[in-house]
Amino acid sequence: MSQDDKTPPPLPDHLSVDPKSPHHVTAVFEHDVGIRFNDKERHDVEEYCISEGWVKVAAGKTVDRKGKPVLIKLKGKVEAFYR
Repeated sequence: MSQDDKTPPPLPDHLSVDPKSPHHVTAVFEHDVGIRFNDKERHDVEEYCISEGWVKVAAGKTVDRKGKPVLIKLKGKVEAFYR
């Protein structure tokens, strides 16, 4: 991975990977974002909120009527970081 001169923007308290969400920040996704949940790194997080202490992950292969994955909310200690 090459280093660019662009400094990554600060990570928001609430972030979603869904581009239609009001919590989606495109500039953040230009960089590789990591999520640590309860001291373990997770690669399946769809949305998180650090201040409220939760992440949303897909519930298996279940999808809603629009074809989006059904999400479940897990509560715990959330840390976001740039890789």
